[in-house]
Amino acid sequence: MEQEIEKVETVETSESEGTETGATGAKKLDRSKRQSKEKRQPRQRQQKLYEEEVISIGRVTKVTKGGRHFRFSAVVVVGDRKGKVGLGTGKANEVPDAIKKASQAATKNVVKVSVVDERTIPHEALGVCGASKVMLKPAAKGTGVKAGGPVRSVLEMAGVKDILSKSLGSNTKINMAYATLNALKSQKTAEQVAKLRGKKVEDLI
Repeated sequence: MEQEIEKVETVETSESEGTETGATGAKKLDRSKRQSKEKRQPRQRQQKLYEEEVISIGRVTKVTKGGRHFRFSAVVVVGDRKGKVGLGTGKANEVPDAIKKASQAATKNVVKVSVVDERTIPHEALGVCGASKVMLKPAAKGTGVKAGGPVRSVLEMAGVKDILSKSLGSNTKINMAYATLNALKSQKTAEQVAKLRGKKVEDLI
């Protein structure tokens, strides 16, 4: 009888151990799922950080022996209106796919530009891309964005609120957009110039 009782106790303990190991395994799986979800969330947040605006959509024709093949190209500018802006291009068989590719390329090419008082640029600059030339000048408070077309789109996405601009070359949209971005990249505040020269801001002024 005592031997039988011991056997029953050992069986019960083994069953309880099995249930405990099963519960711990389930907990580990739940933890791994939670960790994978937590890792995926930051990527989704990064994609929503920037606003996007379509600058141009064009149709590209490829002539082959079999006939003509049509595709669509898109130029998109993205930014947070606080000093970060990026440009990108994309091509696809459909317009929405081309825009999606362009926006993804633009988010990868986001750069930080210098904006004074969260409204204008530090100094005058000339941006060049191909045959397009865009001149930018800082303006007084309340002036607004005196620009049109792709230049206006890039400036607004960068967070510039008061500025004067002038197109001096070709009016190709993509080149004008990149010329504007190059002009913004060349901007340097007084603090940045003083740091490069190893001086104080008061010495420069």
